[in-house]
Amino acid sequence: MEKKTPKTMKTTVKKTAPKLNLDATVYSQKGTTVESISLPAKIFGLKWNADLVHEVVVSMMANKRSGTAHAKDRSEVSGGGKKPWKQKGTGRSRHGSSRSPIWVGGGVTFGPRNDKDYSKKINKKTKVKALFTMLSDKFAKEMIMFVDNISLKEIKTKEAVVVLASLVKKFKSEKVKKVILALPEKDATVEKSFANLPNVTIISVSDLSPMALSNAKSLIFLNPKATLAVLETKLK
Repeated sequence: MEKKTPKTMKTTVKKTAPKLNLDATVYSQKGTTVESISLPAKIFGLKWNADLVHEVVVSMMANKRSGTAHAKDRSEVSGGGKKPWKQKGTGRSRHGSSRSPIWVGGGVTFGPRNDKDYSKKINKKTKVKALFTMLSDKFAKEMIMFVDNISLKEIKTKEAVVVLASLVKKFKSEKVKKVILALPEKDATVEKSFANLPNVTIISVSDLSPMALSNAKSLIFLNPKATLAVLETKLK
């Protein structure tokens, strides 16, 4: 009789997820490296959630819809108070009013109404999570840049073009069509200098929203410490 060797038990080793690198480089307005900062995982380290982002963006677009389209029904069309012709004896079909929807110039059946409300409720936490999810996705794709400061002597678009050109080179893809320049606080010189650039949208960090991020791929944050402080207030 041959002795059977006992079967060895297979040990399963759980694979740990790779640790996210949330270190970001801070550049100067000339594109040179200034320092490195560590970003909070609750803002820039979230997993992509397409359903959440889609739900929030569509709801925000619906809330911006004014609903001005309006078609008059038969009660709103002028005229038609008199019976077009007598009930019998004409050989034509019976009609009681020219405001009927089957008449040319009459009311519209099931047309758009300006009293319809297209708005949708968005929970504050849901909206904030969608925003941070999009920021995390853009950071993972290296489409977010941090700049310590942009200092311009005067309001001049020509200088803004030079600054933007030196910063865009640091993105993963140099073919950047639309850029959001997010400011933690108001700066009239920077805002007016970049205002004439068609591919740049200037926005306050506090006003950042999923809808704004969906209109541009690249994002430039000024003053990282102040920016992170404003973003963290959205969690409260």
